Amino acid sequence: MFESMTFENILKSMLSNVPSGFDKREGSIIYDALAPAAAELAQLYIDLDFTLKETFADTSDREYLIMRAAERGFVPYEATYAVAKGVFNIKVPLGSRFSIDVFNYIVTEVISDEEHSYKLMCETSGSEPNGYTGRLIPVDYIKDLTQAELTEILIPGEDDEETESFRQRYLNSFDSQAFGGNVQDYKEKAGAIQGVGGVKVYPVWNGGGTVKLVIISSEYKVPSPELIQEVQTTIDPVQNQGEGLGLAPIGHVVTVEGVTETVVNIETEITYDEGWSWEDIESTANDVIDSYFNELSKSWADNLNIIVRISQIETRFLDIEGVIDIQNTKLNSQTKNITLEENCIPKRGTVSA
Repeated sequence: MFESMTFENILKSMLSNVPSGFDKREGSIIYDALAPAAAELAQLYIDLDFTLKETFADTSDREYLIMRAAERGFVPYEATYAVAKGVFNIKVPLGSRFSIDVFNYIVTEVISDEEHSYKLMCETSGSEPNGYTGRLIPVDYIKDLTQAELTEILIPGEDDEETESFRQRYLNSFDSQAFGGNVQDYKEKAGAIQGVGGVKVYPVWNGGGTVKLVIISSEYKVPSPELIQEVQTTIDPVQNQGEGLGLAPIGHVVTVEGVTETVVNIETEITYDEGWSWEDIESTANDVIDSYFNELSKSWADNLNIIVRISQIETRFLDIEGVIDIQNTKLNSQTKNITLEENCIPKRGTVSA
């Protein structure tokens, strides 16, 4: 806004107001007196421009965006701790600590006494531990312990909410007001639960007063039964459905479900560069497909259906080193795009070329 208010322009304007009979050349008394003031004014305009930018949520940096959003009751989601399933050969005490790679876990809850399975919470917040499963090492000695495995991530850990995601969430609040169990209210409340990456809301899906929530995990995969149960209990506990003992209003009977997966098998014909073959690019090709499918899964909550497109797969394959051309691509034996069912996300099946 103040781009024209440079040191040179300010000094020129100041000197123009001095009568022409005075010496205004550089080095003169008048010039030397006005130049420092012009420099200070130029810096003031720079500060004013910065202040103006930080005033508006659309352009402010994270620090001032948080201050602006707080006026409307919005704060960024903080990093959360992954919850995993551990299986042991014996009963282990609650509070026992185990490590896997650089991460430590603490036993918090019994899942099954018969199977000696437990819930373990990671002591490191964020999403990085989500990719680790395998053998657990006890931090302290436990008698007769011979087997300790971290078998799966039940509720993924999440990083601090990114600035642009927080900005968009705040700006979206002006378009649709969350109130008393409307669609936006359910989206915000369910979406704020740890491990939830997106929500679709279906009001009156099974008669008056019924609501169905379909969720996807924060890893944009099928949510675990434990995550679905956690959301169900938080929103509307099964044993007291409709009684308003969760976040849902009194009279709303809420059912929580998870997205499902549709396996997509891919066949194609690839022309390779000299010396290259499918065995050379197979791992990269699988990663490319997984990345594309993950992008589609991220958009699930904002679209009626996910469409897996042949053109997207072929374009991404052409960027792989060693690939010259690609043709005759089929998805599940069909030479056309696949439109998944409303609450399905794609999963890579067999890939042949």
